Amino acid sequence: MTSVHHDTAPSSATSPLRLGIAGLGTVGTGVIRLLRQHEDLLHSRTGRKIEVVAVSARNRNRDRGIDLSGLRWHDDPVALTSDPDVDVVVELMGGAEGTARTLVTNALKAGKAVVTANKALVARHAEELAHLSHTHKAPLLFEAAVAGGIPAIKVVREGVAADALTRLGGILNGTSNFILTEMAETGRAFEDVLKEAQDKGYAEADPSADIDGWDAAHKLSILTAIAFRPIVFDSLAVSGMRRITTDDIHQARRLGYAIKMLGVARRLPEDRVEAWVQPCLIPARSGLAQVNGVYNALTTEGPFSGPITISGQGAGEGPTADAVMADVIDLARGHGLPLWGRVDEQAPIPCEPVEGLVSRFYLRITLGQGTEAETALSDIRTFLGNEDIAVEQGHHHASQKGATQLILLTGPVTLNDISRILPMLEESPLVDGTPLALKVEDLP
Repeated sequence: MTSVHHDTAPSSATSPLRLGIAGLGTVGTGVIRLLRQHEDLLHSRTGRKIEVVAVSARNRNRDRGIDLSGLRWHDDPVALTSDPDVDVVVELMGGAEGTARTLVTNALKAGKAVVTANKALVARHAEELAHLSHTHKAPLLFEAAVAGGIPAIKVVREGVAADALTRLGGILNGTSNFILTEMAETGRAFEDVLKEAQDKGYAEADPSADIDGWDAAHKLSILTAIAFRPIVFDSLAVSGMRRITTDDIHQARRLGYAIKMLGVARRLPEDRVEAWVQPCLIPARSGLAQVNGVYNALTTEGPFSGPITISGQGAGEGPTADAVMADVIDLARGHGLPLWGRVDEQAPIPCEPVEGLVSRFYLRITLGQGTEAETALSDIRTFLGNEDIAVEQGHHHASQKGATQLILLTGPVTLNDISRILPMLEESPLVDGTPLALKVEDLP
């Protein structure tokens, strides 16, 4: 087998492109179904046949609803890397470590092209994978790793490749967006909607990757590397949504905002990068506020391209299988871009600390039983003013559980200042429990 170069497809341009798929879950079986249903369409768009010749999964005997009888089976997925009949290794197992990492690194070392949907692997081992891809001239493509069926990688790496983007971000996790949407539309509690998401298959039994922001963080790290430069993943600031209540969503709406889980990255002077994932208040009139349910959305902005927003299903068999095949089609056509769309290798840099970033904030403060609301609102306004934190709006309301809550919208202030005053508020005899602070992201 000839080695794979960034500017040529595996094997010749007319012989079949032969895939070996590791992982036959929802996406893996979806890829096989798509290939079989669209065989003629794919041939007409690439000029060559694309076929699966080998597969690997944990359970050989499981009924997956598709015929696998004509395919070579490897009990060890790493064996795909040495199979002489496999041109492209398609890794759909998941996981940043273990077998998935070994499979991908061995395939690249063998000069085989790799297509993966594994966001954690690409985000956490970007430097190693970029070096192996570059050294062995083996393309590593990962459109399906970010936002399912939305061509997020292609937009950033190809569509706006000529522009020096200044900002990108959006709703990068469909599970968290589904939960926030249902809470807003039905008034149900977070725990109740989370259980529904698990029952529908939108959330895993352990939902922490989605609701604590790590899934979105992996995707944001990948997009940031393409748009700006690679970042040290562990320097990315990540906050989850477990403390958001239906009351918060309704009070945000009263102020003219919606609450969305966002991942955002910005280019800063001197080749620095700001990147974070957290729940935010965004203007109710903004485009992202209209993206609901399990849908994802990505917005990019640059001096030449201006703002561009794309939205669609961020997960599921069909959309993700389609994204996997978009990369396979590129390889069949002879396109194999460098990992981040640039020919030079760049060492990852840490993100700028978020503590110094300036923003407005939403504050929710629950008052102790028997505390007079108007007096408390006045006293806390005075306290914040003495701490150089301006309050633009403030009111009180009775929560669904009957507690009195103060809702404040601050003027521009640093996260450092907010983090400093929250423990002071918590210790106040007026306050019951820990106040909540959410960033206000004033999108167009």
